[in-house]
Amino acid sequence: MIVTSLLSACATVSSERVAGVCPPVVEYDAGFLAKAAEEVQALSEGSVVVEMLSDYAVMREQARGCGL
Repeated sequence: MIVTSLLSACATVSSERVAGVCPPVVEYDAGFLAKAAEEVQALSEGSVVVEMLSDYAVMREQARGCGL
């Protein structure tokens, strides 16, 4: 479940909008996301990569909302 949430970037973020240029958000197809989920699940428990992915999910969500 955590893998799906991380990879789909469904993290909770602040509603604050960032002034300036909004970065593009790369969209990944289902096959790519499935492969990434398999690779994340293969990581050892406590892997820092999972924490980094969580941060990335937040940044993606912020980038999606910054141009609204």
